[in-house]
Amino acid sequence: MTEHSFAGRISRWYEENARDLPWRKPGTSPWAILVSEVMLQQTPVVRVLPAWEAWLARWPVPAALAAESPADAIRMWGRLGYPRRAVRLHECAVALVERHGGEVPERLDQLLALPGVGTYTARAVAAFAYGQRHPVVDTNVRRVVARAVAGEPDAGPTTRPADLVATEELLPVEPAAAALASAAFMELSAVVCTARSPRCADCPVESVCAWRASGRSAPTGPTRRPQRYAGTDRQVRGLLLAVLREATGPVTRLRLDQVWADDVQRSRALAALVTDGLVEPVGEAAYRLRGDAPPQATPLP
Repeated sequence: MTEHSFAGRISRWYEENARDLPWRKPGTSPWAILVSEVMLQQTPVVRVLPAWEAWLARWPVPAALAAESPADAIRMWGRLGYPRRAVRLHECAVALVERHGGEVPERLDQLLALPGVGTYTARAVAAFAYGQRHPVVDTNVRRVVARAVAGEPDAGPTTRPADLVATEELLPVEPAAAALASAAFMELSAVVCTARSPRCADCPVESVCAWRASGRSAPTGPTRRPQRYAGTDRQVRGLLLAVLREATGPVTRLRLDQVWADDVQRSRALAALVTDGLVEPVGEAAYRLRGDAPPQATPLP
């Protein structure tokens, strides 16, 4: 499949149909794009939009976040989910100040060396913030490539080196055009080439799609088994974190014991929050968000 028949078609479609998202606007800073990419991991756009705007209003540059505590980042993250991302963003901001003068670097190796920035995020920032030619590959992009090129209804559960190679082969040679194509691939996978209800009639590459030509149908079941939430350690962690997030200092273990009746599960969830760097003990019987009020503060009863 040639660039003209694939990347070119999708890029033209993108220019006419892309959603109007603030992190895509010209002039958006690399820091704002990095924040958006971290927030968008496993989180719908509709939930990210207000959180992203509030985050950038408070911390428009890395130095502003680095000057505050991890606890401030955790509180600002609110109920966006997977709060370790807030701590990693804070660590990333500190690293940007210490290593790069408060600027997000352009080089891929330097991006990959930042805390909380993995293969996908580093390439996304390099492409979308700096217009570089890199394969930006997540689950959705892998699905598009698997269908259009390999004729498979879906991709595997994890990104492999071969996925990066296959996607890069579809990118235009010119960096700016490649960056546009990367954004276009992601948009197509999000709104047209979806996992369970693809809108093939609206797809700009339907006529050259190997999966469409094969006549094979989309999988009928979920790609992954839905994760149960009620009654899980994840729910207990969220309840404990909510109490600590609303407090202005340390909270006693007695107060946290009221959150969940199962002593073993509650203790396990609290220990996991400490291990993940979200919460830290204060003395022998109190806890606080990481880096919150000084230890001598009086714990809330």
